[in-house]
Parts: sequence; C-alpha cells; structure tokens
Amino acid sequence: MNLGDVLYILFRHKGKILLISTLGLVAALSLRLIIPRAYQSEAKLYVRYVVESESPTVAAGSDARVRTPESRSETLMSTEVEILYNLSLAQQVAGVIGVEKILGASSSDTNKAAEALLKSLSVEVPRNTSVLHITFKHTNPEIVQPVVERFIESYFKKHAEIHSVGAMDEAFMRELDDRRSRLEQTRDELRKAKEQVGIMSLEDAKRSYDDQLSKIRQQLFDAEADFAERQATVGELSKGLSAMPVAGTNRLVATNYFAAAPAEKLAEYGRVCGLLDTLTRREEELLVTFTPSNSLVQVIQKRIAETEKQKKALEVETPALVSVRVAESKNTVSAVPGLSPGPDLGIEVARLSAAEARVKILKENLAQVRQEMVKLTDAEGKITELQTRQELEEAQYKRFSEKQDQSKTEERMGAGRVLNIGTIQPPSPPLRVVSKLRKMMAMVFLAGIGGAVGLAFLIELYLDPTIKRPQDLGRIQLPLFMSVPVLNGKGKARPLGGKSVPLLAENSGATEQARKAEAKGSGELAPWDPRHELAPFSEALRDRLITWFELKQMTHKPKLVAVTSCGEGAGVSTIAAGLAASLSETGDGNVLLVDMNLESGGAAQFHRGDLACGLDQALEAGKRDQAQVQDKLYMVKETTNSENLPAALPKRFRNLVPRLRASDYDYIIFDMPPVSQISITPRLARFMDIALMVVESEATDREVVKQASALLQQSQANVGVVLNKTQSYVPRALKQDI
Repeated sequence: MNLGDVLYILFRHKGKILLISTLGLVAALSLRLIIPRAYQSEAKLYVRYVVESESPTVAAGSDARVRTPESRSETLMSTEVEILYNLSLAQQVAGVIGVEKILGASSSDTNKAAEALLKSLSVEVPRNTSVLHITFKHTNPEIVQPVVERFIESYFKKHAEIHSVGAMDEAFMRELDDRRSRLEQTRDELRKAKEQVGIMSLEDAKRSYDDQLSKIRQQLFDAEADFAERQATVGELSKGLSAMPVAGTNRLVATNYFAAAPAEKLAEYGRVCGLLDTLTRREEELLVTFTPSNSLVQVIQKRIAETEKQKKALEVETPALVSVRVAESKNTVSAVPGLSPGPDLGIEVARLSAAEARVKILKENLAQVRQEMVKLTDAEGKITELQTRQELEEAQYKRFSEKQDQSKTEERMGAGRVLNIGTIQPPSPPLRVVSKLRKMMAMVFLAGIGGAVGLAFLIELYLDPTIKRPQDLGRIQLPLFMSVPVLNGKGKARPLGGKSVPLLAENSGATEQARKAEAKGSGELAPWDPRHELAPFSEALRDRLITWFELKQMTHKPKLVAVTSCGEGAGVSTIAAGLAASLSETGDGNVLLVDMNLESGGAAQFHRGDLACGLDQALEAGKRDQAQVQDKLYMVKETTNSENLPAALPKRFRNLVPRLRASDYDYIIFDMPPVSQISITPRLARFMDIALMVVESEATDREVVKQASALLQQSQANVGVVLNKTQSYVPRALKQDI
C-alpha cells in the first residue's frame, strides 16, 4: 500500500471519517460536563543519601554504609519510590484523613480508601535527578494538600524504619519479639502463682504472717485473761445476788431491765456479738496485706456472714436483745431513777460469753495462719523462681530495647530522615487540574479520528471486496483496456447512456421525440453522437483495441468483438454502441452492432425498442438498409423462430461464422448478456477475437470478476476489461491520475 492508496481510502470515506470525528469531538467536549473538576497538590523531596547499618548492637557510624543516589541512582530511587508508594502507607493516611472524605460516601472500608489514594497518587523521579516528585489528585480540594503532607510524614517514618538498624536486622527484631513474648508469659505465670495463694508480694506476705502470729498470740493471751476475769466476776455476782434483798438492789434493777430476755439467750447473744466484733477486726487487719481473693480473707468474710445471720436470727426471736446490746454499749444501768449504776449479772454473762467466743476464734485464726504459712512456704519456691526469671528476662528485654532505641536515635541524629532527605517544595495548595482533562479530551477526539480512519481502512481492505480502481485489476491479473469515469456535471453518479434515444439520425427518419431528446443536451444523445460526453472514451477504447489487434497480428476481416459484463447495469450497451460508432468513423469499412440480449433492452433500446432488421438480413447487402444507423454503422438484433434460442445459438453461430467472415464488415460488435454459468456468453466467446468485460466500479465483487474471466478463458477467449463508472475521490492537487 502506497501513499496514493491511503489518500484514496481517506477521501473515499471522508464522509464517514468526518461524521465519526465530529462525534468524537462532541464526546470530547462533553467530558467537561461529565468529569468532575479535579484538584492536585505537588511536593518535591531531595534524597541526598541513605545510611544503612549492618548490626543493631554497634554504635552508629562504625559500620554504617552511606549510599548516594549518584552511585546507585536507579536502584536507590526506585526503592524510595516503592517505600512511598505502598498500601500500608495509604491505609495510614486514609485512617488520618477519613474514609468518608476520600470516597465521598458513607463508607468505612479503609482498604478501598487506600486503593483510591494510590490510584490518585503519582510518584515520579525525573531523569538524571535524585528528586521524588509527589502529586496527588482528587475532586475534593480540602484533602489534596493534607493527603500529601500525611504521605510525606508516613514516608519519613517508613524510611527510617527500613533503613535503620532495627529494621535492617530482621534477626534482631525476631529476637526482641521473642524476648517480649517470653517475658509476658513469665509475668502471666507469676501472676497466676500469686493468685493461687492470694498474695500480692511474697516478702510482704511473709512479714504479714509473722506479724499476725505475734499479734494473734498476744490477743489470745489477753482474751484468755479477760475470759478468766469475767468468769470470776460472774461467779461472785451469782453468790452476792442470792444474799441481797429483792427490792432496792442492782439485781432488782437487772431483773426489771432484762425481764424479757432469758439468761441463756443473753449468753448466746453476747457470744455472737463478741464473735462478730472479733471477726470484723480480723478482716480489716487481713485486707491491709492480702487481696480479697486470699483464702484467709475469704474464710473470715464467710464467718462474718454466718455470724450476722445468727445475730439477726436471735434479735428476731428475742427483740429484747436489742436493748441488751444498747445497754451493754453504755456499760451502765439507769432504768430506775435514784439507783446507782452497778454490775449486772446479765451483762456480765453476755460479756463472759463474748470473751469465750473471742478466745475460740483467736485459736482458730492462729491455726489458720499457721496453715496458710505452710501453703506459702510450699509455693515460695515456684514464686521465687518465677520472680528471678522475670527479673532476668526484664533485664534482657530492657537491654535489647535500649539498643534498638539507641540505634534509632543515632540514626536520626547522625544520618536520619531530617538530614538526608530535604524538602525542595512543600505540599502546594489545591490547584485546578487542567492538563488531565485536556489530555482525556484529546485522547477521546483522537480516538474518534483513529476509529473513523480505522473503520475506513477496515471497510476498504476487508469488508468491501469490490473493484474500485484500475489498480485492483492488477491484483487479479486482468488487462485493462479503458477506465471510464462517471461524468454527470453535477457531482452525482447516474447510469451511463442517459435516457433511451433512437439510434437513427434525424436525416434518416427519426421521430419528433428523438429530436426533442437530442436537443436537451449531450446526456441524452446517442452514444455515437460526437457531442456525447463519452465520445472521447469511446475513441480511446477504439484506438487501444485496434492497437491490440495489430500487436496480435490479427489482419483478418471482420474482427469479432464481444462486449459483456458480470452483472446488469454495468453499461455494456453504451460501451458497445460507443465503440461501434467510433470504429465506423475510421472510414476503413462497415461496422455492425449486434444486440445479443434475448430479452428486451440492450442496444435495441436505441431503436424505438423494435428493430426491423435481423442478423441474417444484415449480412445481405441488399436487405440491410433498415439496419443502417449512420454512415458505415449498422445495428441488428439477433432473433430466430426457434423457441429454445439459447440452446440453438451456438449451433447457429457455427453456421453463421463463414457468412460473417465473408461479409464486408470490418468489425462486428456483439452486445452480449452478462457472464454466468448458464448464459450463452461463455459458449459464444470462443468464436470471438476478443471479449471485453465491462466491470462496474464499486459494484462488482473481485471474486465475481475472477470467476467470470475464468469462464471466458476456459473458452480460450482473449479477455480484456473496461472499468466503468469509476470515481476519483482524491483532489488533483494531491494526486494526479492518467
């Protein structure tokens, strides 16, 4: 395909190209209304160098490796781009900015927001530079600058993590995590071991148990002494009351005061109240050292609850006991005016019972403390071991953490992110993005043009296999005799030959209708009229045909020429009539035009639709006057009385050939029907000197032409092509055709 082919395709389909290109232009302009306005913020960072350390345990700078972009520009800068442009940073930024602001909807999907950020983020490294060019675009102008700022902040942190000691030494990080995990496990085991014995501190618990033993022993000694004292007091009161008068004595007062409370109830109530006081004080002492989950505390609390239930049950059963408790708390009796307060047997009995209960509970506490001390002694070994392990693991973890912190601090202070990465341009305020919209508009417009041109080439090369130009005949290896263009004077294609006009000239008896038609212009003239617009092409075809006969050394007369086509409407009759008229003008001899179309139409239309002379008469000199159209030009229509004319024609032609050869005609032009598998044209072509096949441009399929020419060549006929109704779409200023 050359430049001429390209120009032909473009200008032939210029209407489609212009239409589709216009639609592409409209679509490109509509993008301004469809695509929302976008804003962007830009920042530029200068990477001076990167420091990497081999070991996390050494001081900064002792084995650090300084890498400059100049030494490993492509690899180093690509690494920095990947650090900045990654999903983890985008997720952090999305969490800070807000998913709703990024996605523009009520959504909480951080991953989608991060993906949207990465799609709108551009990180580029200009050629031969150490600069990171960061650009973020979004329809919300309020977030573009903050997003770039957050990305840069997160990038600095990520850069420090990756290039710092802790991040570079993965084994160190794994060891640090492992020690942290073991420390947490030890702490958890120690906590569970202490919970089992109900202590918070082993040393404090041991001291507390020792103090409690001493204190309980002392309290037990005091309680036993008090119990003996009260026991003696009750005994003396019991002896004295038996000798005292009934009236005017303390006994009388006591009897009146405790009349509603029996002695056994008083003794039991006093014992319960004393036990409750002792238990309450014991609980307060234990909570100072032990947790509420300690077994000692839980036992005491359980005893207090049971004792309170007993106390309330006694008070419900004997309401007078409440007054006894009040009187005991006052330690006096003044129920009877004028009497001096004195010891009362009921109160002393209650106190004796309380003292007895106190001695009992103190003994129980002493035994319980000793039991707890035994349990603590049994658990002391495991707790001590766990405490020792915890202290060791804490020291190791602290040492590793300090080394990591020291490494990061040295990295930041020596070759950290602040010093090795500089800010050339901070994130700019929101700027309207115009280039992207223009680029998209240009792409849509160019896509429209490209699609239109592509469609034109697709139609021309694949979808439309018709023959359009003389160059197409060369591809099927058929000789071209003439290319006849469409000539209409108005730029609109129309069938060649115009309206039907009579073949006879005016001086030969033409009708008035023919004269009027002839006066309308060359478009309605007879094909042999010199004023006909195809007359120059008919003369050129005549000259080429004569030259072809001379080259083939065909000197016999008459020369038989068949004019046929591949389909109806190709202009066979017009070409045949014009060729016959042109040959008759040479003056060498007569020319006979024979209409071989068995149906109406063909060349017969030029003779009022009814020819009065047949082929047999035209071969006889005295009977052919009615077939004369003009000087030396005769026209007849092949006819016979046989009902099966197509079948009889080949045999008739064999009989006519000697008569045709003996006639005085120089050329006999046969207007033949279109070539097909059942037409008479291939069967008669073997009698012809040459068969001119008229191909209608842009209407006849290339394969049909090849098949038709093959049928003619099988009859050993010489085949030539006349390409009719061609159109030149390319302006002459761009390309000139012959």
